[in-house]
Amino acid sequence: MPAKPPNPVDRHVGSRVRMRRIMLGMSQEKLGEGLGLTFQQIQKYEKGTNRIGASRIQQISEILQVPVSFLFEGSPGSSTAKSFGEAPSPTYVADFLATSEGLALIRAFTLIPDTKLRRAIVDMVELIGGREEAG
Repeated sequence: MPAKPPNPVDRHVGSRVRMRRIMLGMSQEKLGEGLGLTFQQIQKYEKGTNRIGASRIQQISEILQVPVSFLFEGSPGSSTAKSFGEAPSPTYVADFLATSEGLALIRAFTLIPDTKLRRAIVDMVELIGGREEAG
């Protein structure tokens, strides 16, 4: 019997855990230690393979220093964004921020004090992206 695919909300929460853990520079081992789990269990949580129970979500949010709601922000079927009159973030933003490259880029970019230079970098990246699509 084939394995059941992870629930989209479980995958989303797992990716938010991963994103925040990486933002803090925390390893899976360190998060696991705080929860009394192995890094393999943390991997399963982050991939959405294993569902995270309510009490564990609360523990994780405390260790990662975020409110529980942070882990569910932008989740599939979530009405959080709608209730505050905001458009939900596209999935690709969360996916990008969940990568170590995405977080490194965001950190480096936000450290650039010159707004004109930041705008020039965005323009350059958009040009490069446009060439990729055309070619």
